[in-house]
Amino acid sequence: MSLLEVDRLESFYGASQALFGVSLAVAEGEVVALMGRNGMGKTTTIRSVLGLIRPRGGRIAFGGSEIAGMRPHRIARLGIGLVPEGRRCFPNLTVHENLVAAARKGVWTEARVTELFPRLGERRDQFASTLSGGEQQMLAVGRALMTNPRLIILDEATEGLAPVIRKDIWAAIRTLKAAGQSILVVDKTLAELLPVADRCFVLEKGTTVFEGTPQALTPELQDRYLGV
Repeated sequence: MSLLEVDRLESFYGASQALFGVSLAVAEGEVVALMGRNGMGKTTTIRSVLGLIRPRGGRIAFGGSEIAGMRPHRIARLGIGLVPEGRRCFPNLTVHENLVAAARKGVWTEARVTELFPRLGERRDQFASTLSGGEQQMLAVGRALMTNPRLIILDEATEGLAPVIRKDIWAAIRTLKAAGQSILVVDKTLAELLPVADRCFVLEKGTTVFEGTPQALTPELQDRYLGV
């Protein structure tokens, strides 16, 4: 059974339909890449899964239970953690306060997060607003892990970061995968994304147009659905 299952999802912004039948699934311990050009429905899919948009068609199941239309805070409590695009740390809280603000009991503790990202331990008492963009992204990942999620969603986690920081983030994702963490990741850097993904789903105009292994996503398909 899939941990997360999205089936023929339809979502709207007002009267404008954005998703026309998106389907995807994430199994326990699997890393799934959600891909597509800008404006093809990736963020809308994530917002629908999280309850930030109420779907008008299809179904979303998590852990075998239907969650479509459920309030966002209830969905989060079921065990879905988000690393949002743009980081969105609490700027006037310290690194420590950001980490413990939404912490839940489990294997992920502040000590384990700072082991994954030593810079956060070094900057424990600094306000988030004083961190570099890359350090804020590490903090966003750490904050999501502190909720001890069954599934973590990373939305453009390496967008706009320096190469050395991107390397650190991808190393962390590989570590999480090795630990059996279920991950749904949206990213454009195929050279780093495809080696870590178990399966890929590609969206085109609000519809799933490809599902398969990274190896099945040929250069021709990449050019057709992901090229500029």
